[in-house]
Amino acid sequence: MAKLQDESILIFKVAIAVPVYRLFDYLAPPNVDPSRIKPGTRLEVPFGKSKKIAFLVEISRHSELDTDKLKQVLQVLDDKSLLSAKDLRLLHWVSRYYHHPLGEVIGTAFPVALRQGKPAIIRTEKRYALTALGKSTESELLKRSPKQKSVLEKFQGYCSEMAYDGSLSETELSLWNENWRPAVKSLINRQMLQIEASAVTHGGRLVVANKHLQSNPQQQAAIIAVCEDLGQFGVFLLEGVTGSGKTEVYMQIIRSVLERDQQVLVLVPEITLTPQLEERFRQRFPVNIAVSHSNLTDNQRQSAWLQMQQGVCSILLGTRSALFTPLKNPGLIILDEEHDSSFKQQDGLRFSARDVAVVRGKMLNIPVLLGSATPSLESFHNAAKGRYRLLHLPERAGNALPPTLQLLDIRNKRMQEGLSEALIAEIDKTLAKNEQVLLFLNRRGFAPTLICHSCGWVARCLRCDANQVIHANEGVLRCHHCGKEQHLNRQCPACKGNELRALGLGTERVENTLAEIFSDKTIIRLDRDSTQRKGSLENYLAQINQGKADIILGTQMLAKGHHFPKVTLVAIIDVDSGLFSIDFHAAEKLAQMVVQVSGRAGRAEKPGKVIMQTRQPEHPLLTTLITCGYNSFAQTALAERKAASLPPFSYQALLRAHATDADTPQLFLLEVINLAQQVNTGHSRILGPVSAPMAKRAGQYRYQLLFQNTKRAELHTLLDELMPKIEKLKHAKKVRWSLDVDPVDLY
Repeated sequence: MAKLQDESILIFKVAIAVPVYRLFDYLAPPNVDPSRIKPGTRLEVPFGKSKKIAFLVEISRHSELDTDKLKQVLQVLDDKSLLSAKDLRLLHWVSRYYHHPLGEVIGTAFPVALRQGKPAIIRTEKRYALTALGKSTESELLKRSPKQKSVLEKFQGYCSEMAYDGSLSETELSLWNENWRPAVKSLINRQMLQIEASAVTHGGRLVVANKHLQSNPQQQAAIIAVCEDLGQFGVFLLEGVTGSGKTEVYMQIIRSVLERDQQVLVLVPEITLTPQLEERFRQRFPVNIAVSHSNLTDNQRQSAWLQMQQGVCSILLGTRSALFTPLKNPGLIILDEEHDSSFKQQDGLRFSARDVAVVRGKMLNIPVLLGSATPSLESFHNAAKGRYRLLHLPERAGNALPPTLQLLDIRNKRMQEGLSEALIAEIDKTLAKNEQVLLFLNRRGFAPTLICHSCGWVARCLRCDANQVIHANEGVLRCHHCGKEQHLNRQCPACKGNELRALGLGTERVENTLAEIFSDKTIIRLDRDSTQRKGSLENYLAQINQGKADIILGTQMLAKGHHFPKVTLVAIIDVDSGLFSIDFHAAEKLAQMVVQVSGRAGRAEKPGKVIMQTRQPEHPLLTTLITCGYNSFAQTALAERKAASLPPFSYQALLRAHATDADTPQLFLLEVINLAQQVNTGHSRILGPVSAPMAKRAGQYRYQLLFQNTKRAELHTLLDELMPKIEKLKHAKKVRWSLDVDPVDLY
């Protein structure tokens, strides 16, 4: 029992970003005015033998510990809290719902620099603009200096697109080309460019920029529906076929929000989509636009965060983590491609940006707009239940027609490295019309397996239950799960024979084959390997849109949001690879991928065609997609899930555990089961423990336990009881464990 404490002593209850489910008590620093320090304020505190940044949660007169055992806060880092009461309310909800330590949740909301205790100052960065000479100079005069010519054309093109004299920041130039500095310096010396000092982009109230496009009746109906709800909470699901002009709908709604002097948060699933969307926004809106994603520096992300928090910027365009950015005057949240699994964090705080965005919209009393050509089954279900309002865009914008879909049966057909003769003929026919071809294969590298034809040896990763992937261009075998690599074997290590063969297809291998068949054509490969260098993806996309590419080959990064107006033929080389999986989400993900990839075809005046190579031409998923469309597939899939009592008709939480041996995680999970059975007062099912689909990864043996209940509240009541007690189990400290509420995959 705690001793009686001096009522004049102030106790700071703080959260620290450590994996512990509790707050820590500290004595307030001397001469502090408690009325001036609000929850969310950053503090520096002693922690063990080091110092840590803490976040104030509550000021109290009492502690469970004797005050003479408490350490004192070293310093208060902020004059006032950087988080509002509503921001903190959201973070408390996230901590409770995902059963994650509050300190780590609050830490997630801050950019790295602020999390480390750096001053909350907006770092100014240089902006560059054309001089009068730069505006009037023909870029051809610089043809002997191609880099300067390219930079000048970038500025001239950007300036002509904007409704004002466009300038570009260091961040924007780095996203375009990481080696921009020497050319810009030379153009400044030639008095074609000048430096503007500015912390942000273009300030001031909204003025007329590029006019919006003429919207069709369906687009107009969607715009009106959301605009009528501005200033109050509501969730809208904008289901628009690929190419239906969802982005134009977003922008016209955003315009209405900006006219109310409010801010807009726009989330996209992938960094690769950000530059393209950012450019469209900057062309349309002459207001301050902040960008936040992991390719930016810590200072750049801190500036974006503070600009939105202080109301300096009107629009924030970012990926999943940008969701927690404070908004001074929020008006709207948009999630583009809401179905995308990238919106679910897969480590640390495993939150769903879509679900948290809806909760945040409700707390802020603002509308949330979810957009997709292939909405998630959960969102369709919420629309059917009346929780979301469904808006349809059933037609492509302008004169574009939907592409025709065709299954190409490749059983018993002669194949050339994954390409059938019929597909090669279609590619040839398309190229002859000076149109572009897009080929999709969701497997990078040269081939997924190296096998010995003599003895059957297979190159396996020693740390994972997986084959090593051949990367022939680099001459290495690489594991795509743990990253371990080695030189590509020339001789079988088992039988010392020379009969090593590449088995299966990867984008590298198909690229080589295409280069042989279409030797006079330009082929661009887009995957994680070919776009590693900063700015390379943007350069490839520019080449494609300028018509300087004939064949585009790539992985799933091609499926998301890109607009390729000259592509008229899309081919999915191996659609069967996604048909058979133990994960009940697999069919939904495959259907979404097929529709999204197909959507890249025929987005302009010329009609598009989609060919799917398959050895399963009668598979119900494929035939339903082709004959009836994604909507029909979704209704069938929802009926199947309802019959099996799977989400969204039940709720799940996955407890994962891993260790360097196989026994310890199982023993730990058995302890969890015994504990859960003692506190399980509802009807939650406990399934497992079982090994993960990939039982060994990066040297760790992985096992899992699934909790499931048809009532969300009962499941969370069980987890509320369970989580504080798990830490105290005998084997808890011998394993690494985590809880994933509403998991999107079982890996």
